[in-house]
Amino acid sequence: MTEAILDIRDLRIALPKGSDRPYALDGLSLSVASGEIVCLVGESGSGKSLTAGAVMRLLPEPSVRVSGGSIQFEGDDLLSFSETAMRDIRGNRISMIFQEPMTALNPQKTVGWQIDEVLRLHMKASRAERRAHALEMLDRVHIPDPPSAYNAYPHQISGGQRQRVMIAMALSLSPRLIIADEPTTALDVTTQLQILKLIRELQREDGAGVLFITHDFGVVAEIADKVVVLRQGEVVEQGPADEVLNNPQHPYTRTLIASVPDLKPPVPKPVSDPPVVLSARGLKKTFGARGGLLSGKRRAVTAVKDLSFKLHRGETLGVVGESGSGKTTVSRIVTRLLDADQGAVELDGKDLLACSPRELRAMRKHIQMVFQDPMASLNPRKRVVDLIAQGPIVHGVPPERAREKARKLLEMVELSPAAADRFPHEFSGGQRQRIGIARALALEPRVIVADEPVSALDVSVQAQVLQLLADLRDRLDLSLLFVTHDLRVAAQLCDRIMVMQKGEVVEAGPTADVFANPQHPYTRNLLSSIPGKDWTPPVRGIDAA
Repeated sequence: MTEAILDIRDLRIALPKGSDRPYALDGLSLSVASGEIVCLVGESGSGKSLTAGAVMRLLPEPSVRVSGGSIQFEGDDLLSFSETAMRDIRGNRISMIFQEPMTALNPQKTVGWQIDEVLRLHMKASRAERRAHALEMLDRVHIPDPPSAYNAYPHQISGGQRQRVMIAMALSLSPRLIIADEPTTALDVTTQLQILKLIRELQREDGAGVLFITHDFGVVAEIADKVVVLRQGEVVEQGPADEVLNNPQHPYTRTLIASVPDLKPPVPKPVSDPPVVLSARGLKKTFGARGGLLSGKRRAVTAVKDLSFKLHRGETLGVVGESGSGKTTVSRIVTRLLDADQGAVELDGKDLLACSPRELRAMRKHIQMVFQDPMASLNPRKRVVDLIAQGPIVHGVPPERAREKARKLLEMVELSPAAADRFPHEFSGGQRQRIGIARALALEPRVIVADEPVSALDVSVQAQVLQLLADLRDRLDLSLLFVTHDLRVAAQLCDRIMVMQKGEVVEAGPTADVFANPQHPYTRNLLSSIPGKDWTPPVRGIDAA
């Protein structure tokens, strides 16, 4: 690892007037060598994604612009390139995996069409050859049934599968530099491990360099050669991964590492046989075959098979499993965002699946959802304060009182009150997720169904939000149905977990028991695939100080 593919020196990115600081990045310097993975870590809003945007020349200029420094790619200054020259480089020599696949993929085009667009622009090959190459890439990123996924639209595949499509597009032309902006955020642990191995494989074959943006220190421990720690636009620590992970010098780095959830579940709290708040019986959901003569046909998929569970008052039930296992489908059925083919979902004894529209509207305030993709679930035309206040207003709370409560909720999820008057696109991915959590809490529901609620958050904010959810659960006797692929998070928050595979529950029980002595081979495989499972953080909790 001697040849520098990317060399950033004293990079400075100016923010618009009135921002919380004058520069998003202030004097950033780092290099990525051939065959090297450099992990860029830091809290949400530290400037990680803007670093990627600057290298790709995709900053929202002129409001956010490079105001100093240089970005050298294979000896050439990217900042001096014309837009035409950059179009030849993007997707070909430099490729980027974006953080939010649902907003990066075109909802009106099939997956196959979008991969083919990249190949069509940069690859001289026939249509049949391009299709064969696209199917090969979908198979390499371990998407089940590549021909079906090729003919699907983005909304017809799971969040994790959409992320894998983005990775397949980025790797399809074997670029020299890969910029990966949270590339494994939406992926289950087994797929995370597969993708990390795939990126390593590409490096060995082509000598590619990777600038890997992540908040997951388990992934850092698994893959990084070097680590660069950003705090509010400034580098506070950088060096070889072993040194930074096992002997952090800066207090900020120590705080981040101390926030990594422990894989060992805490001692279970005493059980007093609380009443059942939410129960499901015999749920089944099949997505029918779709498509036609021109687009091809997707096979019918049974997403949930005869699934039953009970959620007690004050309890957190975790739902874990690989992407496509049916976790999100279950969450949408119990909130009546999706109709089941058969079965029942009872909330305080009333079957939600049998409710009339008027009855369902009244029940909505008792069960709320935090969605996986915050950008897709937040109305881009509404200010944050109105997004959070909307639910209470619909249910009869006076608008001014609802907006006052919305501002307090923003403080609870660690956002500035000034954020209330901004729009969703003005926030980072992690900040948008916190807005989604505040919106779900606005009606003080009895049950929150959380679909990957902390997947986009950095570890320190993740720890704060998990503590917030735990505090609210205990104080309000709130019940959580917690869908997650992050087994570290499940270990710390969930009282019980159920493990799903291909729409069925293969194992369920108290979290501590399942982690200590998994019975099913699938559960054992999940636990053995956790990135960084062999790394023990040197600081925990108060030790960070």
